[in-house]
Amino acid sequence: MLYDLIIRDALVIDGSDTPGYRADVALGDGRIQRIGDLDDVSAREEINAAGRVLAPGFIDVHTHDDTVVIRQPAMLPKITQGVTTVIVGNCGISASPVSLAGDPPDPMNLLGPAAAFVYPRFSDYRNAVDAARPAVNVAALIGHTALRSNHMDDLFRTARADEISAMRGQLRDSLADGALGLSTGLAYASAFSAETDEVKQLAEELTAFGAVYTTHLRSEFEPVLEAMDEAFAIGRHAKSPVVISHLKCAGAGNWGRSPQLLASLENAALTHPVGCDCYPYAASSSTLDLKQVTDAFPITITWSTPHPDQGGRELKDIAADWDLSLEDTARKLQPAGAVYYGMDENDVQRIMKHPLSMIGSDGLPEDPFPHPRLWGAFPRVLGHFSRDLGLFALHTAVHKMTGLTATRFGLHDRGFVREGYCADLVLFNADTVRDVADFKEPRRAAEGIDAVWVNGHLSYAEGKAQGERQGRFLPRSGSLVGGFDSVGPALAGKASAATAQN
Repeated sequence: MLYDLIIRDALVIDGSDTPGYRADVALGDGRIQRIGDLDDVSAREEINAAGRVLAPGFIDVHTHDDTVVIRQPAMLPKITQGVTTVIVGNCGISASPVSLAGDPPDPMNLLGPAAAFVYPRFSDYRNAVDAARPAVNVAALIGHTALRSNHMDDLFRTARADEISAMRGQLRDSLADGALGLSTGLAYASAFSAETDEVKQLAEELTAFGAVYTTHLRSEFEPVLEAMDEAFAIGRHAKSPVVISHLKCAGAGNWGRSPQLLASLENAALTHPVGCDCYPYAASSSTLDLKQVTDAFPITITWSTPHPDQGGRELKDIAADWDLSLEDTARKLQPAGAVYYGMDENDVQRIMKHPLSMIGSDGLPEDPFPHPRLWGAFPRVLGHFSRDLGLFALHTAVHKMTGLTATRFGLHDRGFVREGYCADLVLFNADTVRDVADFKEPRRAAEGIDAVWVNGHLSYAEGKAQGERQGRFLPRSGSLVGGFDSVGPALAGKASAATAQN
């Protein structure tokens, strides 16, 4: 048989959290056809990897790329990192199903202006992704806040029975059309007033589909353990796996509490499938929240609608120029976005190292001055944390970006280098891969990413996009009832040992 491509002499790190092995890999018809010593076969094209790492394409488990994948389908911030699939609809905000009566409420404005929300049904969004053919694959969650904005005239209260029924109907239709599950952003004012029972009733729709529940917790500050308990209770009620978004110890008063959070996660994992994602930085980024304004750590303004010239400046410097308090300055800047340097590096590393955590960027592509995680999260894990600091083995780093994520979200033919799987692949130099984007120059492509294939087609090489875009919409491809294919309880033992060592 004549294959489309053979990648010869690669160090294959296959996504399963096991050490790599040298092999040839043959691609054909968009899939991985053979792996092994392939001296006896030929292809239309051959590449000598010369021992460089061939891994599954990275899956960015936590993105806000919902509308950008359609409006800017080249997706350079992601494809240049080796990302081949993005999961959108996180933190309770999604591009669909949405019918706006005016401007998008905070934080839905992170996804773009009102003109970007043109998908009243999830099937409309799915069709738009396929028509745009972005450079990366797209899988999508349904946002709780998006549903609320469709059916409630006041987001600062809990929903009535008729409103919950209408939201459930839209969620059910979206799940039938291939959505991965439900996400919440209960920390945001537009959802904070939603009582736990409101979310539980919505989550009941997940049960029949075997879909996942992900959540930006009601608090990442002092009440974080109570917020985690709420998330686990919702998941148990719906018999749905739970993923806590960007698990962190936010605020200086919370620093050092990561062992408590991880112990809570492990305890829940003993009886129910749970996990978390995290990003490899000690700074967060979102809309400018008056509740988070403090002088305990620096805050950088990333955008401001009334004062766009202040983007990229420190809040304290703006306050000094305006001769105002930090709080009054923040009010004057709103609506706005910010980077908060509100985490401790030791907590970040402890959570990132934990066996129950996956890697996500949480990048905000609409920000004029974005957090560098948008362009650098995945190479930063490979280079800085795995190679330079030795936080975990390279194959573990890859697992947290690929196989673990694919398993947790039911993407059954992605995330691994295995025969018959879709050929989403990244070839990189383990000795040189690194993030280049930083807080001063955040829009810079990573180094050491040599080639990226999406659905078997070369999509990035030699520092630039290649060929036609080959991404597609990825519907939920299976039920997660009973667990993340057992990865939750199975990891609990490893998790306990890891926490004991920290």
